[in-house]
Amino acid sequence: MRGLGLLAGAALVATTGLAGAQEVRGLRAGDFMVGFGAVGVLPTNGGSVGVIGGRPEATNSASPLLDFTYFMTPNFSANLIAATTRHDIRVRNSALGDVSLGHVWALPPTLTVQYHPMPASRFSPYVGLGLNATWFYGHGGSRAGAVNRVRVQPSVGVAPSIGFNYEISPNWVANLDLKWVLMQPDVSVNSGTIRARADINPFVLGATLRYRF
Repeated sequence: MRGLGLLAGAALVATTGLAGAQEVRGLRAGDFMVGFGAVGVLPTNGGSVGVIGGRPEATNSASPLLDFTYFMTPNFSANLIAATTRHDIRVRNSALGDVSLGHVWALPPTLTVQYHPMPASRFSPYVGLGLNATWFYGHGGSRAGAVNRVRVQPSVGVAPSIGFNYEISPNWVANLDLKWVLMQPDVSVNSGTIRARADINPFVLGATLRYRF
């Protein structure tokens, strides 16, 4: 997460020498932006576990982020983020104590419609509402001795967001975005001997530097 802060800070510091000397171009219909940066996925955790009880948990994770934004009008845009993160998973405080379930990779593309109330401003905040679909793959890692198979099922949920764009130059834009993703996958352990619902529901914090075509 320190890397996210450094990236956002560097992008905003860079604006002091570039933005002040230029007029604001603003957001326009037809703008297409490609952004590269970093994302942090911070699960809030919760849910329920059958048979042994306890609470499912997934660890925080961070990774590179690629995103795409298209403006239908100066006020409305569509944004798609692409990233994948690895999380250690476990059950806390079960009848068997804390049980490690190894790790899993999450692929959570999220498509968001965003409203920009100040499209002509250099600092342009927005709110958005998106749809997330998450696939889990690459199950593995170190597991508790009695655990021989873990599968986390796909999840679909809504994703409200807030954020802002800051125009550095006519072609370069810094972005900071925060989403809360409704993510509640079913989990199967040992071919369904134990079933759980993991209320992961993460905060997803992204910082990108975008190029506008």
